[in-house]
Amino acid sequence: MKRAPTRDILWLFLGSRLLLVLVTYFGYILLTQEKYSGAPVAFSTFLNNWNQWDATRYIHIAQVGYQSPYDLAFFPLFPLLIAIPGHLLGDWSYLALGMLISNVALLGALFILYQIATDAGGEQVARRTILYLCIFPTAFFFFAAYNESLFLLLSSATLLALRRQRWWLAGVLGLLAALTRSAGVMLAAPYLYELWQARESVLSSKGKLLASALPIVLIPLGLALYCLYCWKLTGNFLAFAAVQSHWGRQTSWPWQGFIQTIFELFWHQPFGSFNQVHILIDAAATVTFIILAIIGRKKLRPTYTLWIALLLLSILISSSIGQRDPFISNRRFILEMFPAFITLAMISITRPRLHKALLWIFPALLATFSLLFVMGKWMV
Repeated sequence: MKRAPTRDILWLFLGSRLLLVLVTYFGYILLTQEKYSGAPVAFSTFLNNWNQWDATRYIHIAQVGYQSPYDLAFFPLFPLLIAIPGHLLGDWSYLALGMLISNVALLGALFILYQIATDAGGEQVARRTILYLCIFPTAFFFFAAYNESLFLLLSSATLLALRRQRWWLAGVLGLLAALTRSAGVMLAAPYLYELWQARESVLSSKGKLLASALPIVLIPLGLALYCLYCWKLTGNFLAFAAVQSHWGRQTSWPWQGFIQTIFELFWHQPFGSFNQVHILIDAAATVTFIILAIIGRKKLRPTYTLWIALLLLSILISSSIGQRDPFISNRRFILEMFPAFITLAMISITRPRLHKALLWIFPALLATFSLLFVMGKWMV
């Protein structure tokens, strides 16, 4: 196993963080302050501008716990990690801690993804994979107090542990992933596939069979623990699923979101409207990653194809049917689908013009979307 280039990864991480800091500084001041004003803007104002949308829910849960049944849609590990040091440091610290945890988790994920991508396609593919991830148009969610970074870290680390046949480590990481997002429980499927791939070694003795197969129980255990907590709080084991309708989500057929999107774009929404632009962004993100998943099935290890297929299926069957944008938040959910970034890196190796275009387009959109987020615009 080749060692990851620590210095290069750190520079990429710090450089992409600096871009978001500069967007916050220049964007907020120039758009909110009076012209020719000499009044300073407090540092806390810049920090608080990142406390938007779901971040406010995670911070609130970290501070006071689950006060409303609707909060149960937000899984507990991320707010718990904020709450532990936050209770010691005080109220001022929660947002800063949430952002710190998110960014540290991203840094850890970059090292994990470098190893995975190197195994899949070599060092050049690995470098481009983590580059595209850091400058992706919605990568600002990795900077905010969202749980995207944490879930990416835990899910990718689980799959790397499976690749290395470190079964107990994979089980523990999978348990933590299932406590971060409901989608984490689906890591049991890649676990079973890798177990089947290693069946000759696994079946060589009873001891190896137990040591290899038993840890898979830990993955659904993570979800079971949260279900037990939901039952204790509300009397409903599946309260986290029951409240999804409050947040505009409901179970649907995978194709329903596409049908509604077509109607919204070409019939219901006037050209150039706010709604039309948002629908286009989420629909484009969804379709692009479906295409990358299809292309990647012949380029990547089947485990990774299985994982991205499950993630895509999970967002397609929980679309916001009945809302104006049925694929709302998919621009954020696709950040966790790291196999697509590996596939994109592989494609760009043989298409230099695509790589150059992405180096211009991705950062420009990232700066634009980040600014919209800190200004409180509808970017969830």
